[in-house]
Amino acid sequence: MDLRGYLLLADTVPPMIKLQQTKGTALINLAVAGLIITGLYFAREILVPVALAVLFSFVLAPFVIRLQSWRVPRRLAVLLAVFVGFSIIFSLGGLMVSQANRLAEELPGYQQTLRDKIQGLRGVAASGSSTLERASKVLRELDSELHNPARGQVIDGLRRQPNDKPIPVEIRQPDPGTLTTLVAIIQPLIQPLTTTGIVVIFVIFILMQRQDLRNRFIRLAGSQDMQRTTAALDDAGQRLSRLFLNQIIVNASFGLLIGIGLQLIGVPSAPLWGLIAMILRFVPYVGTPISAVFPLILAAAVGSGWEMLLMTTALFATLQVFAAQVVEPQVYGRSSGLSPVAIVISASFWTWLWGPIGLVLATPLTVCLVVVGRHVDRLQFLDILLGNQPALTPPQLVYQRMLAGDPIEASQQAQDFLADASLEAYYDTIMLDGLRLAEADSRLGRLDRERMDRVLATVHEVVDDLEAHEDRPVVEVEEVGTSPLARLDTDTELPTSVPERWQRPGAVLCIPGSGKLDEAAAVILAQIMTRRGLGAAAETADALSMSRFFSLDLSQAAAFCICYVGKPSDAMIQYTVRRLSKKSKGGRIIIALLGSESDAVTPGTRDITTVVGDFTAVADLIAETAFRTSRPVEPSPEADKVAAD
Repeated sequence: MDLRGYLLLADTVPPMIKLQQTKGTALINLAVAGLIITGLYFAREILVPVALAVLFSFVLAPFVIRLQSWRVPRRLAVLLAVFVGFSIIFSLGGLMVSQANRLAEELPGYQQTLRDKIQGLRGVAASGSSTLERASKVLRELDSELHNPARGQVIDGLRRQPNDKPIPVEIRQPDPGTLTTLVAIIQPLIQPLTTTGIVVIFVIFILMQRQDLRNRFIRLAGSQDMQRTTAALDDAGQRLSRLFLNQIIVNASFGLLIGIGLQLIGVPSAPLWGLIAMILRFVPYVGTPISAVFPLILAAAVGSGWEMLLMTTALFATLQVFAAQVVEPQVYGRSSGLSPVAIVISASFWTWLWGPIGLVLATPLTVCLVVVGRHVDRLQFLDILLGNQPALTPPQLVYQRMLAGDPIEASQQAQDFLADASLEAYYDTIMLDGLRLAEADSRLGRLDRERMDRVLATVHEVVDDLEAHEDRPVVEVEEVGTSPLARLDTDTELPTSVPERWQRPGAVLCIPGSGKLDEAAAVILAQIMTRRGLGAAAETADALSMSRFFSLDLSQAAAFCICYVGKPSDAMIQYTVRRLSKKSKGGRIIIALLGSESDAVTPGTRDITTVVGDFTAVADLIAETAFRTSRPVEPSPEADKVAAD
């Protein structure tokens, strides 16, 4: 059986079988995803150190490359970068431990101040809550009597305690030996130290074998498509390195400023809170508020009044707003490539899967998934769901709003586009492509009459809303050949204004070719011609029908523009041209083929002018026709000689 036979056989497969195959594929994909998530959960003891090692390797790789550029041997460069990096981490950890111990020693001295402030707040609110407190106390005593009737008896209004009092019993453990004490101290440290050692070893080997690991990954992913695999690796590496370095710089600066500010305010253990603010700021959205809780409590406990608390609140709020609204948009830009919703979802997912470490690794791991989805076709849904790229292109968005009958959002999209572009550019690049999408669905029979009416009504409302729009003035001087009239012969003298005949209402009659989408195109083209100073009008979709065609007033028309968004046939165009030629009196007939250029057809007649392209191309041709027809025709010397003969 040849290829055509296989294609015919595929077309004859019943839809029910195709639907079952689709469902089977979806179930298989869900099962695979479930197995992957299960493996990530149960293998977290191994995968978490590996993920941390990869994270640190991306951070330290630029420094290793810089050391190698200074002619430092690779092994020595790796060891120096790892030693310096982990020395900084261990130093910060030691500083946090010392500050925490110092704070633990000073906390008892702050209890009385905090207790006095709480009592003061209770005194302020006591007037409104004293009755509720007394009622609550009575209910608690009544509940105690109901559940413990033998606890005591009331005689003459006095409570008598039972005679039998409990005998205090104290259980003492024997003094532990030296070995037991040592085991009790070391046991909690075994797992963190083991994880840290594994991370350090992995980082060293990843940095030393970076090229070899890259080559093996390319071979594993598919050496036949090296271009795509290399692009994915480069994209992931650049994004992750830039993201980590920027996060470290911004968060370290934020923590430093917090520590300095708290030290000036007088909050105890200011370096500790600066380090905590730096670490927690890696947690998206909620990290900074969480890091501010304990400094605020300490500020309330240390200060005699409320000034220290207010200054601490102002410090965190000011720095957070400045960092989030000014610094991060300039530093990060689009380096992460994640949408805000994806950041929240990924943080929740990886925290549930791997705990607190998963919260720190959520953003880089999700960036890797987005990069994979961007370069692997079968995983493209990851880029769509998690990436920061718009889910729909502007033409798709305007078409979707047409289907929904929502001209408000479509007009808002147009206003956003028109802030930096002209109205004709919006019609050419967005609205026309949206109409082409609608025509493609209509050709496949996916648009019923109701949806087609919605599309047409939405276009009418958007065009009406943009009627009063004024384009921003163009400062640049256009070169010769860029304007519509500059494309005419340079030795031709043209009128400086639109001829009077072409200014009359209905001078350019835009007629839909065969449907409501063509009517939408005719409405847009008529507005463009009107804004250019020509008298243009648009007819409805049934203008060429037998019931309406003979009632059309074509006496004022100097040109007829028949608009087609779809793919008309030669016979359809020639039939329409013959009907217009009989009824019109010398008007120019222009066929505007606004569909894709691959679908365009060129009629085989010389009585009409055909233009293939967008609205601007059609408007330029009509304007050129208007100015050419108004030019006085001067006889040439050859014509004078022929007339004399």
